[in-house]
Amino acid sequence: MFEIDPLLKPVIVGTVLALLWVMEALYPMFKFKGGRLKHDASNIAMGVLNAVLAGFIFAGLVLSVTIWASDNNVGLLNWLEFGPVTEVLLGLLIFDCWQYWWHRINHLVPFFWRFHAVHHSDAAMDASSAVRFHTVEIMFSSIIRLLILPLIGLSIEHLLIYELFLLPVILFHHSNIAVPAKLDKVLRTFIVTPRIHWVHHSHIQKETDSNYASLLSVWDRLFGSYCLRDDPQNIRLGLGDKFDETPWNSFVGLLKQPFNKRLYKRD
Repeated sequence: MFEIDPLLKPVIVGTVLALLWVMEALYPMFKFKGGRLKHDASNIAMGVLNAVLAGFIFAGLVLSVTIWASDNNVGLLNWLEFGPVTEVLLGLLIFDCWQYWWHRINHLVPFFWRFHAVHHSDAAMDASSAVRFHTVEIMFSSIIRLLILPLIGLSIEHLLIYELFLLPVILFHHSNIAVPAKLDKVLRTFIVTPRIHWVHHSHIQKETDSNYASLLSVWDRLFGSYCLRDDPQNIRLGLGDKFDETPWNSFVGLLKQPFNKRLYKRD
């Protein structure tokens, strides 16, 4: 079995985020007014808070359920006899499909949407937006993951490998980089790209409710939620005027957002 150093994850996230931050300054797709440092600091503070809490509360639980599933022969991958490479590929494919549906559920269920909308309320989306999630959403996601991992039979090594692929892609497709159209077209054959994910962050609800995939772009095509625009430069990001009253959301403001009924009433 593969051995992955858990410290690789924060190193990769930090390195990729720093590179994208520089590229966003040099080759931006959208021109935003306001304090970029203040905006990114609030988003990153949310990401750090969530990572610390999730790690403290759930890291041991994730390890326990994956070991339990392996020891008790529970889960799809533990029932099938494949080589390690095939097992990893199949496990990551199934888990990425689950990620698609969990994301879609967060849009469909009003209670979950109230918290997920904190991510979508960013009218100045950039790579830092990739870690802008409300803590309650992260807690719910982590709890449900404790059920999904043993059902699939994923090991902790499988999960770490998946996240090492997933996190750079998520940072990339949230980034405010004017990726050449031809390059984006090639990349989106396989992975979610900025031109796919910008549509998902449009203020138009029918566009927001599309393009749910996290890593592989195939799921939106397969399940009929794929959407592109010919004019990505004209996409208005965020959730509309109610959220744009404060262009750069504060850290405390992000935590309070889901509890403001006026903001989270969908038209």
